[in-house]
Amino acid sequence: MQTAIVPPRGLRRAGAIAASALLAAACAASAGAADQDPLASAAAQHGAVSSDPARAGIWKAVSPPDGRMHGEFGNHDPIGLAAGVRIPADCSLNWTDPDFGRLYCFSSATSLVYFLNSPRAFLARARRNWDRLSEGAGLN
Repeated sequence: MQTAIVPPRGLRRAGAIAASALLAAACAASAGAADQDPLASAAAQHGAVSSDPARAGIWKAVSPPDGRMHGEFGNHDPIGLAAGVRIPADCSLNWTDPDFGRLYCFSSATSLVYFLNSPRAFLARARRNWDRLSEGAGLN
């Protein structure tokens, strides 16, 4: 038969206080570690903050510097143009047409994946709408 060793009452209280202090220190350390998050650090280096919708999101931390990539349609998303709306894209998500070598920029991965279901049809619609939308805005 084994006997349980029970520490004296004062020692139990000291152990509980030490455990509380250890827990508080661990919480403080994890809060400090959040400041050292590699993704947050990379995003900060590129000027991306979560309150800036144009640069928020995981892919925006690796977006090319402004003006470095030039896609068709003035860097507007072809899916948006196919729907009749100009949606600016930064070319961090892009597709190069294998037949003509033209670069197309997308505002989201969803847009790119959807586009790849029927690129020729979306490009034809986007081109028609781009001509109409850019005439009034002087973007052509």
